[in-house]
Amino acid sequence: MNHAMETPTMETLLTSEQERLWRNLAEQIDRLYDVDRIWNKGFGHWVYEYKYRRGGKTLCTFYFKQDTLCLLIVLGKAEREKFEAQRETFSEGIRRLYDDTVSYHDGKWLWIPLDTQTSFGDILNMLKIKRRPNRKG
Repeated sequence: MNHAMETPTMETLLTSEQERLWRNLAEQIDRLYDVDRIWNKGFGHWVYEYKYRRGGKTLCTFYFKQDTLCLLIVLGKAEREKFEAQRETFSEGIRRLYDDTVSYHDGKWLWIPLDTQTSFGDILNMLKIKRRPNRKG
């Protein structure tokens, strides 16, 4: 008897709306950035991670688990200063998330839940703080 667990797919993990949001945001990031895209097994309760990385530096990472989609953006000291200088250009929700996130020695780990309320503009602007786009978009 085979007791191997079946590997979950995006279709079984995410709702159709979450999958659509993920694909749309990933397409926008792909248009702006020429970076490596790396699939990994998730850590902790996350099933998968999908990381955008270039030159040893991570731009951002999507995390997936049952009915949950999240984007992690880590802002270091210089990036936090840039965010704070531009904070009024971000939505209240992102400003609140930023303010409520603890600063560690390696930066603020912003876990952004992706749902229909999430502003892709906010996310893309945060990514531009981390790294200037290297494609025309």
